Amino acid sequence: MVRQLGELENAIMTRVWRWNRPVTVREVLLDLRSERDIAYTTVMTVLDKLHRKGWLRRERAGRAYRYEPVSSREAYTAALMNDAWATSDNPAAALVHFFGLMSPEQREALRDALRVTALFPPDPVAGDSPRAGTASGPDTGGTRPGPAR
Repeated sequence: MVRQLGELENAIMTRVWRWNRPVTVREVLLDLRSERDIAYTTVMTVLDKLHRKGWLRRERAGRAYRYEPVSSREAYTAALMNDAWATSDNPAAALVHFFGLMSPEQREALRDALRVTALFPPDPVAGDSPRAGTASGPDTGGTRPGPAR
């Protein structure tokens, strides 16, 4: 169930980023129904959950809400990776396994990212913890609130 929820969150966020405009529950629902049978209340609940986590902002539009992303797909992906890594009892071993799963292209992208981050040392006030406040550096998609628990 947890994996399915994560997949649904990702499917919804993908649509919101792709459409690049505020969206309603009904719009997301109609698009998702082209791929799967899903209830209105399920989509509404997931959009609300994404709003509470700080990934979407919402604004009233009549009796409905319009949702739009707070940050970029890249920032969202980075936060998911960080959350997954934080669950490990042995983060170094988790990284070794993760690197072993990477394609040559992904490893090259990692090398490029490491070169870029070396150009942007951590802010000594905020520290180098991704949970220290906001994302910074090149093309992070701006800032986002910390994840809700």
